[in-house]
Formats: sequence, structure tokens, C-alpha cells
Amino acid sequence: MQHSTILPERVMAKAAGAMRHLAHRMRSERPGHVVRGAKALIAALLAWGVAAAWSPGGSPYLAVATALLMVNASTVYQSVTKAAQNVVAKLAGLVLALATAWLFGVTAGSVAVIAVVAVLGGPRRRTDDRLQIASTAVIALAATATAPVGSLVVPVLQTLTGAVAGIAVNALVLPPLYVDESEAAVREVAHSIGALLRDMGDGLAERNLTAKAHTWLHRARTLEKRLTHAEERLRQADESLRWNTRCVAHARRKDVTYGEAFRILRGATLQVRGIARTLADNAHDRHADHHLGQQFLDRYAETLGLAGAAVQEFVEPGAATGSSGASRDRLRGAIDGVLVWHDTMTQLIGRGSLTKPGAWYVYGSLMTDVERLLADLDYADAR
Repeated sequence: MQHSTILPERVMAKAAGAMRHLAHRMRSERPGHVVRGAKALIAALLAWGVAAAWSPGGSPYLAVATALLMVNASTVYQSVTKAAQNVVAKLAGLVLALATAWLFGVTAGSVAVIAVVAVLGGPRRRTDDRLQIASTAVIALAATATAPVGSLVVPVLQTLTGAVAGIAVNALVLPPLYVDESEAAVREVAHSIGALLRDMGDGLAERNLTAKAHTWLHRARTLEKRLTHAEERLRQADESLRWNTRCVAHARRKDVTYGEAFRILRGATLQVRGIARTLADNAHDRHADHHLGQQFLDRYAETLGLAGAAVQEFVEPGAATGSSGASRDRLRGAIDGVLVWHDTMTQLIGRGSLTKPGAWYVYGSLMTDVERLLADLDYADAR
């Protein structure tokens, strides 16, 4: 009876937590949806107002559709490049349709020529552009049978008008920036690395190396997914700063895309994976004389805890501005402690007085990884 009441309570607690997370996400994303909706409305009205006067029947639907496509591009740079590709593809399709109609007439042979040119022409990586050229050419070819050739220019002009309207609105009305998203992604990587280092330190201090070594290795390997996500966010942030009018008023934001911090954390991830792999291999080594001594593990646990705190504080605002002297002192203390410890271990190995001499290469691997990790953090912090 007790289990039957605990299980529903846990399910209800998880459901309530999920609902709170969803509500928070909706509140945080609502302003962005409102801005995008307002920009789309402005771009559509602008394109309609400009193109309606000279469009057949006063219905510039193609201009409005193109404006909506360009204004919803994720960055100003993408809206410009997509607009250029769209207009060039329609112009190429129109020229192809007129050429085939002039040479072969409006026949099945013209459609076959358009298909062959679309498949064989241009580089393979531009498949979408070639398909757009082919579809535009086929539509224009069909239109030549019932409409004057001059009227085929109208769709291209509507596309150009909609593209200009969409780009203008996207560039002038709160152009999108993704600096905050890139910062959050980089911080997530740092916090994951720091948490793993601290967990390894706690596990070593609690004598849980054998039980948790493979779990640590699995978590270290999954850090690559977080790195990939953060790298994509950084690329988007860098792209959002190109041709962005908001950067004129906030020029300092050009230097805040967290690319340098990401590169340091990528190197830290490699060191953490090396530490986790070495501990996992040693935990299940069948040679007893290769196992690490407990005195070494206790000291190494302390170092991993300090390293984890240093990684997490590395991306905090106080550490970035240099106003947090305490974090700097902790980092220097961890580095100095590791260097002294390294000298001590080297002397013990040289004298042959190490408790576990068969594990000297394991000591060296673990010491090298943590030294490199702290050295990278120290170098970045000094810069």
C-alpha cells in the first residue's frame, strides 16, 4: 500500500515540474514570437503596398510570400543570401524557359531540355537552387502559351520587391541576435565539465573508483554532444552580428560571442575524457600492482574538485570581467598545488619509493591531463 501511494506522488511531482518548465519556456519565448509576428506583418504590408500598383489584378501574392520568407530568416545575413539566391534562381528559370520556347516551342521537348539542364547544370551541392530554376522554367514555359512574354517578368519583379521588403524589415526592425543563446550554451558546457570533475573527485574521495569509473567515462563521452550544440549556437551568433544594425549602437557586443571560451572548453573536454578513460582502465586492471595508491587518489580527488570549480567559474560574469579575485586565487592555488605535487611524485618515482611503482605511467597520465586543463584555464584567464 505504501508503494502504491509513493509512485503516483512521484509521477505527479514530475508532471508538475514538466508543466512549470513548459510555462517558463512559453513566457521566455513569447516576446520573440510577438516580435517575429509584428515583423512579418510589416513586411507583408510593405510588399503589398509597393507591388500592388503594377501587379496584374492588383494582387502581388508572390511579393508577399517572398517578403515573409526573407523576414523570417534567422539572421540578416541569411535573409540577404537567401534573397539573392531566390532572385537569381527565378531569373535563371525565366531565361531558360524563354530560350527553350524560342528554340523548340512550347512542347514536351522543351520540358525535357529544362529537366536535363536542371539535373546536369551547376554544382551538386546546389541541388535546391537547380530544382527551383527548373520549376520556375516549367511554370514560365506553360505561361508563354497563354500570356505575352513580357508578363513573365512580373513574377521576377514581385520576387525582387518582396525580397527587398523582407530584408529591410529584418535588418531595421529589431534584427535577430543570438549572443545570449551562445553564452548559455557555452555556460552549459562549462557547468557539465565542472560537475563531472567534481563528481569524479567526490567518488575518488569516497573510495568509489571501481563502481563509478565507467559512469564517469560515459558522461565524459556525452560531452561531445554539448560541444556540438554550443558550436552551432556560436556559429549562429557570429552570423547574426554580420550586417546587423543593432551592432552599430552596441559595438561592444561584437567581441562577446564566447568563441575563445569555447575553444578553451573544447580542450578541457579532451583532458576530462582522458582522465575518465585512465581511471576506468585502471579500475578494472587485473594487475594489482598497477592500481593507484589511495594516498594518490585522495590528493587527486582534491585536485579534481578544485579543477571543477575553476571550470565552472571560468564562464561566470565575474571571472570574465576580472572582478572576481577569489576565483582567480582559487585557480592559482589549484595550479600551484598541482605543480608542487607533480614535483613530489617525480622525486618519489626517481627514488623508487613510490607505494605503487607499477602504476607510474598511470600517475603520469593523470597528472599530465589535469596540469594541461589548469594551464589552459590559467592562460585564458590571464588573457
